This record gives sequence, structure tokens and C-alpha cells, in this order.
Amino acid sequence: MKRMYTLIVLLVAFLGVAFFKEGGSLTTTSKPKIGVLTLMHHPALDQIYKGFVDELAKEGYKDGKNVTIEYQNAQGDQSNLKTMATKLVNDHSTVLFGITTPASQALANATTKIPIVLGAVTDPKGAGLIKNDKKPGGNITGISNQAPVADQLHLVHQFMPNAKTLGIIYTSSDPSAESEHKQFVAQAKKMGLNLKSYSIANSNDLDQVSQQMLSEVDAVIVPTDNTIAGAMQTLVKNADAANKPVFPAADTMVKDGGVATYSINQYKLGVAGAKVVVAILKGKAKPETTAIEYIRHGEPVLNLKQANKLGLKVPKAFEKAAEDHGEVFK
Repeated sequence: MKRMYTLIVLLVAFLGVAFFKEGGSLTTTSKPKIGVLTLMHHPALDQIYKGFVDELAKEGYKDGKNVTIEYQNAQGDQSNLKTMATKLVNDHSTVLFGITTPASQALANATTKIPIVLGAVTDPKGAGLIKNDKKPGGNITGISNQAPVADQLHLVHQFMPNAKTLGIIYTSSDPSAESEHKQFVAQAKKMGLNLKSYSIANSNDLDQVSQQMLSEVDAVIVPTDNTIAGAMQTLVKNADAANKPVFPAADTMVKDGGVATYSINQYKLGVAGAKVVVAILKGKAKPETTAIEYIRHGEPVLNLKQANKLGLKVPKAFEKAAEDHGEVFK
């Protein structure tokens, strides 16, 4: 009997040590999980994600080593966002990162507990994501990419001083595009510019609506709009056929056939978002008390090849600024 008791004690002790070691191993090897949700692939959004991953690695968080990054892409279908957001929450993400306003809204609808960091959301308050810019008050904070609307309109006027009518095209279901559209309208009124608005419901509308627009305006403005960015080739094709310039919000859209812009650097947006995520992971920041960071400075970007193709006179000061402090596509 004593021998049996001794064996039981030894067995319990062995199992206890094994459990402790296994538990210690789990604790040691457990990694935080960062869930990323984006609306679609296009160069601007891909640059945000690249900057995000690069900065995480720079801060010591390398995917597959000491952190797991779960990336979900809705491929332009907003109906996928809800399912993917729910998956990221159910997969026990430590922090969530939303690229685009629709993606961030889907994450916000999926959880009120897991910290959410916004990546490139033009108007967080207007999108219903936060209560206050300085003290968001919930589980959401992050980065806003409001385009320098006044600078962009002044730039269009420099290129097209004799233009009688400017057109602006945007996606009516995109909160960021709609918000910037309103800003463009207000700024154009201040400057005494005739700005005519055109909207699309989705990318399928772009071909027909843009052709109509180009028959009625002298130049085209595109705000921060993910749908049009993803179908930029359609807009450029029609604009080239009409021999009229397009002035988009993002540098990647200039590269794809736009003429010029003052662009928020997309890569730097991702870097800024990663810094907020790292601060949350390290316990140095809480979403409810972390102010929204607004990145407003636009970098000069010029597609010299496209400008020459359309016979546009490029403002010398802008060309030099783009060469020295921005980007020139030749």
C-alpha cells in the first residue's frame, strides 16, 4: 500500500512538472496575432500594407517568428468584409488593422473589445468609427489620410488656368471619396471654380459615366477613391481618347496615367499605422485615449510623360519640387 501511495505521489509530481513545463512552453512561445483586413488589391493599398509589415519588422515584430499576421482581402466585394472581419475576431486577434474605411467599419461592427487601428481612413468621425479625434473613447484609433484638397485644386488651376469646367468623379458608396468630394466642392466654390460632380455606384459604371463626364468638362479630378484607383486604366483610356487630363489624389494613380497631384505617401501611412499597433502591443497606448493621427502633407508627384502626351505646359516650380521632394514619372 505504501508503495502504491509512493507511486501515485511520484506520478502526480511528474504530471505536475510536465504540465508546468508545457504551460511554460506555451507561454514562452505564444505569439500576438495581428489581423489585417483590406477592401481590395490596388497599388496604393498594397503600399500601405507593405509599409505596415516593414515597420512591424523594424520594430522587432516579424511575421512567423514572434508575431502572426493574418491578412484578409475582400477583393473589392464589400459583402466579403463582414465574413472576414468575423473570422479575424474569432481567430482571437490581439490587434486589428483596417485598410480603407469599409474594412475598418466591418471590423468595428465585429468587435467592441479588440483594439482596432485605422489605416488610411479619411474621416473617422464622419464614418461613425470614433466619437472624438483627440479621445476616440472606444476600441478604435489610428491614421487619417485626408488629401490636401486646396493644394490639389490650386495645382489643377496652375495646369489648366483657362479651364471653364472641371469634373470630379467619385464612388457614392465610398465614405472617404464622398467626404473628400464635399471638401472639393466647398473649396472650388471659394476659389470661384466651376466644378461639376459625377458619381458611380461601382467600377462597372466607370466606363459609361466617365465618357459622359469627359464630353462635358476640360479636366477630371479624382478624390481618394479605392474603386476608381482599382479601375484607373478605364478612366485613363477614356481620358486619353478625349485628350483631357486626370488629376487624382494618390501617387500610384498618377503613375497609372494621371498627370499630377500632391499625394499622401501611402507607404508612410502603413508605417504610421504599424507604430500605433506596436504601442498597443507593448501596453504603451490604449485606443480610447490615443488621438487620431492626421497625415495632411502631400508630396508633389508628376507624370511628365502623360503631361507631354496631352500637350500640357508643366509649371516649372512644381516640376522642380517633384524632382527634389517628390516623384517624377518619365
